[in-house]
Amino acid sequence: MKSRYSKLIFFALILLALSGAFTSPLALIAGFLFNLFFKTPYRQQQHLAINYLLKFAVIGLGFGMFISETIATGSKGFSLTLSTIVLTVFLGFILTKYLKIDLRLGHLITSGTAICGGSAIAAISPAIKANAKTISVSLAIVFMLNAMALFIFPVLGHAFHLSQEEFGIWCAVAIHDTSSVVGAALQYGEEALKIATTVKLTRTLWIIPMAVFSMFYFKTKNERVRIPYFIIFFVLAILAHSYHLLPESWAEGLVLLSKRLLLVSLLLIGINISLKDFKTIGLKPVALALVLWIFIATFSLLFILY
Repeated sequence: MKSRYSKLIFFALILLALSGAFTSPLALIAGFLFNLFFKTPYRQQQHLAINYLLKFAVIGLGFGMFISETIATGSKGFSLTLSTIVLTVFLGFILTKYLKIDLRLGHLITSGTAICGGSAIAAISPAIKANAKTISVSLAIVFMLNAMALFIFPVLGHAFHLSQEEFGIWCAVAIHDTSSVVGAALQYGEEALKIATTVKLTRTLWIIPMAVFSMFYFKTKNERVRIPYFIIFFVLAILAHSYHLLPESWAEGLVLLSKRLLLVSLLLIGINISLKDFKTIGLKPVALALVLWIFIATFSLLFILY
């Protein structure tokens, strides 16, 4: 009986997310509360669903963008993206050795902070032959900070009186995962959402050179690099909209559906927050992740403001 109620509430929450009844933070909180009080159904399928829903949502957002604006936005964020990746990786190497953290764990936390959270960790972990525990700990830490960012960044953006463009660039650079970047930008405004999505996906492409560098650094040159191919479909969606290959009403419908799919993704992410994972992390890896996160957020904000 309890299992039946869990499933009913689970699907009711998904329908509420699809209807737009939740904001981004509320979707995450609703999922977390559900996980606390109910048995989570379809747990294995949810991980796959989160992966695909987020990719479909990002691709769909491309139907609301134009290629000229996208290129201009990407070029604006390029110098900040490059500088923050290089500096964060350099600082991560120093702190990993200073704190005497396992090199692979430190590298995955650093890569996740510097580029794009869980996607970077998933792509780089096979390239450095990281074991399951190292991967799960790095994912748990980055995910914890990623969830916090969804609530903190919009508040800070308003406190610093950031424009839509400034906030879009800032959250794309300083928030780990694409899900929270898009979620935070969605709260801030339409223009911030477009800019954040473009800059973040441009940043995601740095997974490839980072993975190659990682293979040479850890001397695992024959491992496979996971390339984020969904970015190609995002670009195709932008081109389709730019050249009016779809009726405007269809494009608007796809963008709206993408925003709702993002809310479903955040709901499922909240449901999969595991308190058990956080209990086994340890203070040093958390300290590394916090210092790197504060550094990249502060550096990028000062870069944007000054």
